[in-house]
Amino acid sequence: MALASAATLSTSLTGCAVSKATDVPVWLGMNQKDLDDAYSQFIYAPNIGQVIDRWATNSALARSRLGSPLRFTYGSGSVEALDVFPTAVPNAPINIFIHGGAWQQGTAESYAFPAEVFVNAGAHYVVPDFSWIQDVGDSLYPIADQIRRAIAWVYQNAEQFGGDADRIYLSGHSSGGHLAGVMLTTDWEKEAGLPADVLKGGLCCSGMFDLKPVRLSSRGEYVKFTDEMEDAFSPIRHLDNLQAPLIVAYGSYETPEFKRQSRDFAKAVADAGKEVQLIMAENYNHFEIIETLANPFGILGRAALGQMNIAN
Repeated sequence: MALASAATLSTSLTGCAVSKATDVPVWLGMNQKDLDDAYSQFIYAPNIGQVIDRWATNSALARSRLGSPLRFTYGSGSVEALDVFPTAVPNAPINIFIHGGAWQQGTAESYAFPAEVFVNAGAHYVVPDFSWIQDVGDSLYPIADQIRRAIAWVYQNAEQFGGDADRIYLSGHSSGGHLAGVMLTTDWEKEAGLPADVLKGGLCCSGMFDLKPVRLSSRGEYVKFTDEMEDAFSPIRHLDNLQAPLIVAYGSYETPEFKRQSRDFAKAVADAGKEVQLIMAENYNHFEIIETLANPFGILGRAALGQMNIAN
């Protein structure tokens, strides 16, 4: 899977460019163009290309200091592998990061930039690669299956890189924040024969947690949504499976729908009587906020290390 350029990724995130403006309300009083814009990033994050390029250069810098990651396969598919940046601390906790890219783009290679924070704090940092939706029949099912198998592989093979299988934490950003939410609300005993609490904590940054409005937006043009898919991959509808403390984060310069999705998800978790922390990062857009995960004193870096009960 080739690394996507910033220009290519930007194009995939700008569904608003092909939307049709009408005055007919589609969702929460928004017409089709407004809804499409609310599930795009181009209008609300004009520096998208610059930030994505910065992820790549900062990831290269991280590898230059930490060395190349260990590479393990979790399945037989050509893309089914994961990067592990190991810490020197024995029997250390693990943070698995699920990258974004509108389910259409992204590779582990560009998401090494937070690795130093975790490695220096005494945790392993793991980034799985997984398929792009256009390569698997425009369906979310194969992608979710891959990520579940990647998590299961980490749990079952943590000793290979000095990890503690009983201290696995999950984080994700954008569509990866959505997928992290799906994983955190998975019935692990049923789906993978793993302990229900295999994940000990989660950070969902700038994600989507109810796919009904997403399905109605221009994203529905490249995801073959069905009623079953919409329900299965709407984490807000499966909170009975949530076993781990949760952090939900978003930036004040996110689109209106990404902000609402995060707020509503955190409220639903709290209303369900489960542990959740909602973080609204002032003056960060959708792409800038995840960079704070790469700083132990940044908004997300501090939150993630705190959740894992480790310090840099």
